[in-house]
Amino acid sequence: MTTQLDGEETAVPRAPTVASPATGEPVRLFSREWFAGMALRYAMVLVMLLVIAYFSYRSARFGTMDNLVTILVAAAPFALIALGQTLVILTGGIDLSVGSVIAVSAMAAAATAKANPGQVWLTVLVAMVVGLGVGCINGILVSRINVPPFIATLGTLTAGSGMAYVIGGGAPINGLPPEFGSIANTKIFGLQIPVLLMIVGIIVLAVVMKHTTYGMRVYAVGGNRNAAEIAGINTKNVLFSVYAFSGLLAGISGVMLASRVISGPPNLGQGYELDAIAAVVIGGASLMGGRGTIWGTALGLLMIQTLNNGLDILVVPAYWQDVIKGVLIVAAVAVDVWSSRRRAST
Repeated sequence: MTTQLDGEETAVPRAPTVASPATGEPVRLFSREWFAGMALRYAMVLVMLLVIAYFSYRSARFGTMDNLVTILVAAAPFALIALGQTLVILTGGIDLSVGSVIAVSAMAAAATAKANPGQVWLTVLVAMVVGLGVGCINGILVSRINVPPFIATLGTLTAGSGMAYVIGGGAPINGLPPEFGSIANTKIFGLQIPVLLMIVGIIVLAVVMKHTTYGMRVYAVGGNRNAAEIAGINTKNVLFSVYAFSGLLAGISGVMLASRVISGPPNLGQGYELDAIAAVVIGGASLMGGRGTIWGTALGLLMIQTLNNGLDILVVPAYWQDVIKGVLIVAAVAVDVWSSRRRAST
């Protein structure tokens, strides 16, 4: 931009512009549009900070290091299934079976631990194989037989729930050796093993999804499966892999949860699939596939667990906790739809 001054043109510096965090269009730095875009993009971070500030104000116990560890320990089993669920949702699918996979893996691990005391590695291996097996069944149904993901995983959810009761003869498996409890309760660097698995899993999977060709293929399949096939991506293998991986993580989560209580309850993991889906959606992933991040899922997971913890400390009834979580899920989806429409209109 120039201006006339005494017959000479003098350059007038322009205000610096950046891409809008919401739409990608150029906007002035620190303008109203820029702040609106930042607020939209990091809405869940702002909500998380407000939630933490509120609970810290209401209870001195909430902000302690011991309570932080409690939140992380509670989040760890959910984190594993939420990570697997993220990959499934990125492809445009859904895995409703993870709760039942947790139950059947936990029962299989408990039965193995009772029959083979002292062989902790075998217990973990059995749970992983069971979870991987169910995940492979889901993968075959969805990728090879083209059964809709909702129907396929709903079927394995029902079958897995029944199989958990079959393994225990309709009752929990108790009287497990003390070594079984070491799986989840052993500490390394001051943190329990499930918490370490959660941290490592989030970091590794975030790197894989952002910096590897496999991550690119997962996003491509979810964005447009036909276009991905034309580009030469084996979409069937990608779909199979994400369901298998989801089952594997659910199996690990099952043995961790069973180890925490040193028992094998056949109803373990009931409803966990809903919390896992909620974490992914709150974290900004689209149920239509092709958009979402591992870091977003981690944020959504911590949001849910922080809410649960803070509301428990404030002695809020469980039914009100469900209402609050439901409102949060709907709000997250509404923000996602609104931001998608804004991007499409620009």
